[in-house]
Amino acid sequence: MQSILPLKPEAPSLPPGTSESPSCQRRHTLPASEFRCLTLEDAVSVFEIEREAFISVSGICPLYLDEIRHFLTLCPELSLGWFEEGRLVAFIIGSLWDKDRLTQESLTLHRPGGRLAHLHVLAVHRTFRQQGKGSILLWRYLQHLGSQPAVRRAVLMCEHALVPFYEKFGFQAVGPCAVTVGSLAFTELQCSLRSHTFLRRNSGC
Repeated sequence: MQSILPLKPEAPSLPPGTSESPSCQRRHTLPASEFRCLTLEDAVSVFEIEREAFISVSGICPLYLDEIRHFLTLCPELSLGWFEEGRLVAFIIGSLWDKDRLTQESLTLHRPGGRLAHLHVLAVHRTFRQQGKGSILLWRYLQHLGSQPAVRRAVLMCEHALVPFYEKFGFQAVGPCAVTVGSLAFTELQCSLRSHTFLRRNSGC
């Protein structure tokens, strides 16, 4: 996550020894690289990646397994997973929020009709870190949100050290977040999705 690659996603390369000709592909061969919304079947894999990424550092998970299942049931269209040969390597889970700023309730609620997409968690599998995958996934996710007319802005909270990372994607700090988790304090950042909608329409993605 600390190694930032160019924001324009690069086309995934085929594994060594794989022919580029579709006629040479076996029908059961999984896509080399795939982005899609998460399903309930992905919940355990999501939690395993998140648990390793966060509990080892802070002792706290942004979302526990029952909360992951909760959001993937209510709003799977606000999630995005990156799969390589069928294996989940990175993901984002979000929900809708209907207030201008985040509150403690926003950690567990999905508000249909809300105009803010609250990004609860972004995590990358440990063997795929320091490769810029977090940056590429976040860029794709913002483009995905930009294709949903009802969603006007993206909002998240993070520790102060991560603010420069999110600023590279158009997020702007709006002040200290009202949400606290244990002794941890956070900065709240928001991003208009209009520019990402424009980029999606003109990028051929």
